[in-house]
Amino acid sequence: MDEIQVFHRSGQWCPGRRVGDVVAYDVKILPEYQVPGRPTVDRSYLLLDDGIQLTKPAVFEGPVEGWWYVDLVEIEHTDTGLLVHDLYVDLLFPPAANRYQILDLDEFADALRTGQITPAQCATVLDQTQRFINRYLRGEEEGPVGESQAFPPPEIVTLEQLPAF
Repeated sequence: MDEIQVFHRSGQWCPGRRVGDVVAYDVKILPEYQVPGRPTVDRSYLLLDDGIQLTKPAVFEGPVEGWWYVDLVEIEHTDTGLLVHDLYVDLLFPPAANRYQILDLDEFADALRTGQITPAQCATVLDQTQRFINRYLRGEEEGPVGESQAFPPPEIVTLEQLPAF
């Protein structure tokens, strides 16, 4: 298990650990997003080969508590650590359920229209989204579309058990 630093979109360098192609890192929730009585740190996970960031946000309460928030991201490797660039498309899905929601496609379209992302980045995000859905979210009744894997990946289960970084 290797120590690593991850630069989060909130402007923080966050401590993390890497196991294989999965990185876990702890990010302090900015004060304006904190919920009284809830944790003030989120643990996020990067699936490096998939361009995916996963979080069970501590601020999620009520019917969405415990749900996974999935960001499609671009991960830049630098001498200092990993820089995570949000690519706008997000998914939200509950634990142990065969349903999900795709979020922020309007923001994704606006980013493409205004030149914040390139057409090549757009194509990458669409590929990443479909690959993630096929690999982790499709049920057996929907038929095979390549290798499927359990969610969350076993590396995440291991990293979830670690104390705060």
